[in-house]
Amino acid sequence: MTEPLSTDSFPRSRFVLTMLYGGMTVIAGVLAFKQFAIGPLKVESGILAFLLLVVISSVTAQLHGKRAADQMVLWGFMPLAFSIVLIWLVLALPPSPDMPLENLSAFETVHAQTPRIMAAGPVAYGVSLFLNVWIFDKLRGNAPADGSGGLWLMTRGAIASAISQAVDTLIFITLAFYGEFPIGDLLIGQAIAKIVLSFVLVPFLIAGALAIARRLDAPKVAA
Repeated sequence: MTEPLSTDSFPRSRFVLTMLYGGMTVIAGVLAFKQFAIGPLKVESGILAFLLLVVISSVTAQLHGKRAADQMVLWGFMPLAFSIVLIWLVLALPPSPDMPLENLSAFETVHAQTPRIMAAGPVAYGVSLFLNVWIFDKLRGNAPADGSGGLWLMTRGAIASAISQAVDTLIFITLAFYGEFPIGDLLIGQAIAKIVLSFVLVPFLIAGALAIARRLDAPKVAA
């Protein structure tokens, strides 16, 4: 008989956070094809999924330690790689003759990225997310990895997110577009927008996610 997975060795919150993390790695690239504007800020929508990756990895580091967060970032390459392979496979398969041409064109526009862009994404993802976990953990100092929060937790999350987002923008845009057109304005605009969103959204998302994670791990009271 197979022994059940111990909640002590793999808490419920870590399981849920890991599932959400894998989903966000896959959807981020798809969402990036739409840009949205909030006042003067204009940014690609993939940043919303990426901010959630930052939040999830930060909460994991807070609750379960840096090693667990690093493992999550590392394993995040798996769903990312599988999604890229499946996209290439589907693009190579012959389309149905009954599929409207406009639908096929829209699908290919969204998914048929150049190999350069497809390669830039995982590189930027890996560097920036490992950096986010490292900064978030370093700013904690000698405090233990637990569910405690507060203003400093939110501040740490904002600082780590802002720096990692700026690095992500620099790596991705440089690798994907350098030499094809001037990237200076694009770099500056995207970096500013992502840094602002990191300070506006990330602290509250981390606080909320941490509260939910702690409830998931709370012992059930017998009826």
